[in-house]
Amino acid sequence: MGTMDFKTDASAVTINLLLIVRPEEAASKEKGQREGQTEGGRGAGSKGDGNGNSRSQAPQGTGLNGRRGPTDPCEQTPPIPAGPDKGTQVTVEIHHEDTTPQLIKRLSLGKGSQRLRGHDNKGFQKTEAPRPPGAKDLHAYPWDKSSLKSMPVDLQQLEKLDAYALKVNVTNSVEELVKALLKQARTDLEKVRAIWMWICHHIEYDVVGYHNKSQLSSKPRDVLQMGKSICEGYAELFEHMCSLAGIQCKKLSGHAKGHGYKTGQTFTGDSDHAWNAVYLEGRWHLLDSTWGSGSVDDSFTKFTYRYNEFYFLTHPALFINNHFPDNSNWQLLKPTLTLKEFENNMLHNSNFYTLGLLAARPDTPIIRTVNGKASVSVDCRSGTLFMFKLKGTDEHGLMTLKKHGMELEIYPQKTGSHKLEIFAKPSKAEAADDVYKCVLEYVVECESVDKAMRFPKELHQPVGPSWFSERQGFLRPSHSQPILHTNDGRCSLTFTLSKDISVLTSLHADGSSSLSEDMGRRHVLQIHRRNQIELKVHLPHAGNFVLKIYSKKKSDPGNYDYIFNYLIRCLNTEVKWPAFPQSYSKWLQDYEILEPLSGLLPANRNVQFKLKMHGIAKVLVQAENTYPLSQNKGCWEGTCNTSGCREVFVMVHENANHSFYSQVLKYEVETQ
Repeated sequence: MGTMDFKTDASAVTINLLLIVRPEEAASKEKGQREGQTEGGRGAGSKGDGNGNSRSQAPQGTGLNGRRGPTDPCEQTPPIPAGPDKGTQVTVEIHHEDTTPQLIKRLSLGKGSQRLRGHDNKGFQKTEAPRPPGAKDLHAYPWDKSSLKSMPVDLQQLEKLDAYALKVNVTNSVEELVKALLKQARTDLEKVRAIWMWICHHIEYDVVGYHNKSQLSSKPRDVLQMGKSICEGYAELFEHMCSLAGIQCKKLSGHAKGHGYKTGQTFTGDSDHAWNAVYLEGRWHLLDSTWGSGSVDDSFTKFTYRYNEFYFLTHPALFINNHFPDNSNWQLLKPTLTLKEFENNMLHNSNFYTLGLLAARPDTPIIRTVNGKASVSVDCRSGTLFMFKLKGTDEHGLMTLKKHGMELEIYPQKTGSHKLEIFAKPSKAEAADDVYKCVLEYVVECESVDKAMRFPKELHQPVGPSWFSERQGFLRPSHSQPILHTNDGRCSLTFTLSKDISVLTSLHADGSSSLSEDMGRRHVLQIHRRNQIELKVHLPHAGNFVLKIYSKKKSDPGNYDYIFNYLIRCLNTEVKWPAFPQSYSKWLQDYEILEPLSGLLPANRNVQFKLKMHGIAKVLVQAENTYPLSQNKGCWEGTCNTSGCREVFVMVHENANHSFYSQVLKYEVETQ
């Protein structure tokens, strides 16, 4: 070791260098090194991807466990080959004269060849500078609804790697962390995945540092040691770790529709967010480890780890929804969007896509009512449950579920701006995360109010039959729309029941004319004919009513479950239908009242009875006197006089050998 002059000819420049000379095997590898060079003279460490591009790879060695892994380039130095005719190749370490012997660059000099191998000071192979995106990196806009990611990713195959990456506990240096993560990563995708998973689960968002950026460092080593940062630190750490792993990665800056974003706002001034692009399998891909790690609360004072897979290799046509890079080339889109288009476009957050939603209309965030009404619809792949809030309540709308989405009509009852939120959740009972998540936000600008479209408070969203009511056993509804209009105050609905279920119904009115629970049930009459059910509804007066339908398995002793409801509207103020007769437990589901249907009988009249019942020995009508009914073609028929009584009961004698009768129906008699 010493200082020397290194001259090749008289015109050469003398440089004072501190040299450490180590031998390397030359002749036996010369041919292989030539073949390993890529087109264009790139040095070792670049691997062709089949598309004319080079992809950097970390140097590989054999560890103690037999696996191929990163090794220090100074280890396992082979002997100098003999024979001057073959030329001697040496490795020259170049240092400044006043430095200690620390590996900075390695220069391989052989007979007839001079090639540079670049490494950093920890034994990682240097990554070539990120190339700008080209035509083959671009994806079509708008989204083709094919995949949420920009390349095929088998998440199940990555589960073991994910679990391994989460357990890696190295925080003393970024280099040691990357070495540990790469032990289980083989492909470039796996390397990026391991880095992504570790950052998303070990670096928290620094809400304090966000408010006091002057005290904040986004240098990778500082971010690692602190275990927290803001987006800039996430992106710089990701970029540095990828570079150490031999992956081209670039930190991108731009505007984002993140925390604090207001629907319809414009973006001015400097960029406010940072994320990354990585080069995998011959193309650039986008990711955001800040948003992949979790979220902050509304007051921006608390961060919660909540891993979000959506922001890993997100399809660019979806990424542009809330990320607008300063350099439009990094949209990776064809055509690119302008900032104005980005501002005007509807914000679909990650929940929108991870729940299988495809599109929403309108596709602009601000909706203006027409004659007091605004409409929204959402398309999705499979049955999804929805709900909405307009200024925090769901009273001023009508939402219907469709097989592949939902439709919503909004009728604000005040002029001005209204915040409309739409929520969704998976319909499958086995879904672990069974909560509604916000998927869309609109601002509804209302210029006039439609007072006629006020809905009863009892109306439950969504309204009307749907795939959900079908799943519960209510098939082929006679009325598929959510609103039933009746002029005379009567309506009838039919369904085919696909399951052995009991059905419960109730009618609800709004305001001062509300019905008691008992009367609400008695204004709906169930008629069963084999697997068909008919619901006859007689309204007590004009107005808006809600018909609620519940069910349970006949074998289930438990409570009824709410299934769906209809809105029934009647404008005829002369309507005044009495309730149906009250039925008791002995009135079986498949019995049927043919007449009288009204539960209120006229006084001092002969009233004709006709009831369809089976398995009965005798039937009596008990008024002031007792009137037996006779059996005729499956029906029990007869006449009763209502003089001198306030109530009339229908009694059945179930067994001829028994002496007692059971009440099955009760009628009231008009007062004189």
